[in-house]
Amino acid sequence: MNISIGAPYEAAIKRIIEKGYAGNQTEVIRQAVLAYERMLEQEELLLVHRAATAEVREIEAGNCSTVSFDELRKNLKK
Repeated sequence: MNISIGAPYEAAIKRIIEKGYAGNQTEVIRQAVLAYERMLEQEELLLVHRAATAEVREIEAGNCSTVSFDELRKNLKK
């Protein structure tokens, strides 16, 4: 894969290699992709946590109807 990422990014890659964090351009790109993937996963988890917290607050405030697990299981068997 040949990519052109532009001078600022190429300079950053060069600095990362010079500092010894990676041995070559490919390593830098691999590390960056994995770091970006981890960042996205963390963001997704944060969003799910926020949504779940909001739902729990709604339930605790009595704004949602709920059923017990036993009721749910009984209704599923019908």
